[in-house]
Amino acid sequence: MGTKSKLKEIFEVESKFGAIFTGGSVEWTSDGKILICQCGPVINLLDVDSGQLTGSLGNTDDEENSVSDDTVISFALSADDQHVVSSHKSGLFRLWHIPELKVVKLWKSVHKGPVAKLALTFGGTLMASGGSDSSVRLWDLVHQSCTHNLLGVQGVISVLTFHPDKSRKLLLGAADDATIVGWNVETGKPTLTLKGHFSRVSALSIHSDNNHIISCGRDKVVILWDLNKQCAVSTIPLYEGLEGLALLPKGISLPGNRKVENNMCVAVAGERGVIRVWDLSASKEVYVQTNSLVSKAKEEGSLAVTQLLWNSDSYTLGVVSVDHNIILHKIDTFQCIKQFIGFSDEILDIAYLGAEDSHLAVATNSTNVALYRVSDMSCSLLQGHTDLVLALATSRVNPKLLVSCAKDYSVRVWYLTDDGNTAKCIGHGQRHTAAVGTVQFGQLSSEIFASAGQDNCLKLWNLPSKFSEDLQPTVLNATFTQIAHQKDINSVCFSPNDKLIATGSQDKTAKIWSTEDLSLIGVLRGHRRGVWCVRFSPADQMLLTTSADCTMRLWSLQDLSCIKSFEGHESSVVRGEFLTSGTQLVSGGADGLLKLWTVKSGECVSTLDQHNGRIWALAISLNENYIVTGGADSLMVKWKDVTAEKRQAALEEKEKLTIQEQQLLNLINNNELLKALKLALRLQRPHQCLTLIQGILKKGDIQGLSETVCQLGPGQQEDLLKYAVLWNSNGKHCYTAQALLSVLLEEISSGKLRLEGLRSILEGLLPYTDRHLRRLSELQQDLHLLAFTAN
Repeated sequence: MGTKSKLKEIFEVESKFGAIFTGGSVEWTSDGKILICQCGPVINLLDVDSGQLTGSLGNTDDEENSVSDDTVISFALSADDQHVVSSHKSGLFRLWHIPELKVVKLWKSVHKGPVAKLALTFGGTLMASGGSDSSVRLWDLVHQSCTHNLLGVQGVISVLTFHPDKSRKLLLGAADDATIVGWNVETGKPTLTLKGHFSRVSALSIHSDNNHIISCGRDKVVILWDLNKQCAVSTIPLYEGLEGLALLPKGISLPGNRKVENNMCVAVAGERGVIRVWDLSASKEVYVQTNSLVSKAKEEGSLAVTQLLWNSDSYTLGVVSVDHNIILHKIDTFQCIKQFIGFSDEILDIAYLGAEDSHLAVATNSTNVALYRVSDMSCSLLQGHTDLVLALATSRVNPKLLVSCAKDYSVRVWYLTDDGNTAKCIGHGQRHTAAVGTVQFGQLSSEIFASAGQDNCLKLWNLPSKFSEDLQPTVLNATFTQIAHQKDINSVCFSPNDKLIATGSQDKTAKIWSTEDLSLIGVLRGHRRGVWCVRFSPADQMLLTTSADCTMRLWSLQDLSCIKSFEGHESSVVRGEFLTSGTQLVSGGADGLLKLWTVKSGECVSTLDQHNGRIWALAISLNENYIVTGGADSLMVKWKDVTAEKRQAALEEKEKLTIQEQQLLNLINNNELLKALKLALRLQRPHQCLTLIQGILKKGDIQGLSETVCQLGPGQQEDLLKYAVLWNSNGKHCYTAQALLSVLLEEISSGKLRLEGLRSILEGLLPYTDRHLRRLSELQQDLHLLAFTAN
């Protein structure tokens, strides 16, 4: 009984972390507190301080404000931070009121094709839309009518913004033809044309003097323009394709005690992934970022940074990267103060890290490892790999150690810093000849780990017992190498005593090796498809294997025979782990289901469903109170073990029920039938209610019954009405039912009781009532006939 009471049965979702930004635009409110991010069919409001979503435009249960699967193409924020206007795949425009998260206006676009850019005036009364049809249109948002069709540009609109000086009545825009055009918003006529770029204009900023604008583009130049003279003041070549531009105010400080003394200073970023600060008046570069967290574009012409954001309230510069990360830097130090992972794509592996599981390391479809602090889910990126990271593992002996492997044929060992803000690479090795798909630390020692991958090789690595104080990376060498399988190796693990290593492969076998020299001990055959995961039992001499044949198997290490097979998943079982001292299993499959099993009985105790795709990653906290899963749906789910709480709640409910049942018996024995009726209704005891009402009617206390029914809540009155309908179907109880119905119908007719499903309830009542009436009428006739015959 002791073991059974410790078994886990119920896990509930404590938190979910999904996509917050899947590409497109990001806007920053003027107070610097909220980032507004485009995410598929919704627009998310992200709190900068907490990193949590404060709301979503379009993601509501209210059908009127839901956009279902209508993807957002572009959106714009009004200058007063009160409104957002969005264009959708369906060709609709929606105007949102941010404080209420509601659609204020909805109307049809007249553009031919998607609307690439939008712009709003301060009060959200005038809107400009730039389409892929080479047209720019002005809209009166009060009447949702198109007032002007603006001509003068060719191609997809790339830049669109209203001039902040209302007296100018100017709208600026640019398209694929690299020409910047200004239109008068009252007449709709072009008033200025600026030619100087030779490729698409990617960003444009209006100077605070309202007379100058700065533009950059894919032609690798920044141009300062004079609006009054309608000409270029200076053209500065930067030798990289540019996507982001932010105008910096006069007097700000930069790293290295550099101070911006003039008001013509801009920050730009592009395919190099580095922020550069330029003094346009002197055509001089004053600062180049040295701590960039954005990887350089893989080839010339591709993207690294897609957008730069500047917030004057917090003096913070925001970088939006091509892999959907948002990174915030303090301008005076360029120190990274916040990182937000907008979209993880597929989550390939998760591992707990740090003392008391303080951090989560997450491998996604990225070259970086995402390191989350569990307390607030703040994130930092670990850079080092040059291709996608595939697997992670941590050491039980030294929880600050993390090992990662990737498609770049390498393994890297990381050490969590004392402040917990990041982890430093302390060792790297590149001895594999193909992608490394699995890695694992020893159970008793943090000085050994094993790796395996697509080169079919199993490698054993040694780490030094002590690392240098400055944590400088050292080159690691494999101590043993073995060609272990005929196909890709998917999983590797150490036995609890570190004397054995198990591997699982796509060749449908699992193998057991000696840690001493990687000599083969045995081969486990039986799976009909590839083996995805292998794990040693922490308590018994058993090995768990999960396979693409939809099953899990337990194998004896003594004779290498299959002890038990677990079936229940409808697709490949990708991950499996032992729980509760080896008495339970938890598995994640390609069907998106997380299943909890009891080893002894082989039964599935619980099935948990939150993922919409394959579960790749599964991590269990040290105290086994939490399970974190990640999958192909970019969703990371944190599950909490609530078995003890649910058992305690059930026990308390049982005790409460016992006390109430005793109270009910006491009331019946004391002949307090009306009070007993209230309690019986609360306990939902229809038969006992029937007996009590019959007792009340025998006493002739119709008035007391009526008063008691009036005192009941609407829910209890509805239950009583349903009971009456049920009793009315039996001739023995029809008198009781009809007496109760007369009381309830008075409540309904007076308007005190209102029921949504009253029609359906009465439909079940009328046929039996009609039958009882006919039966009583016939009985009355028989009585009259009997009386007549007797007289």
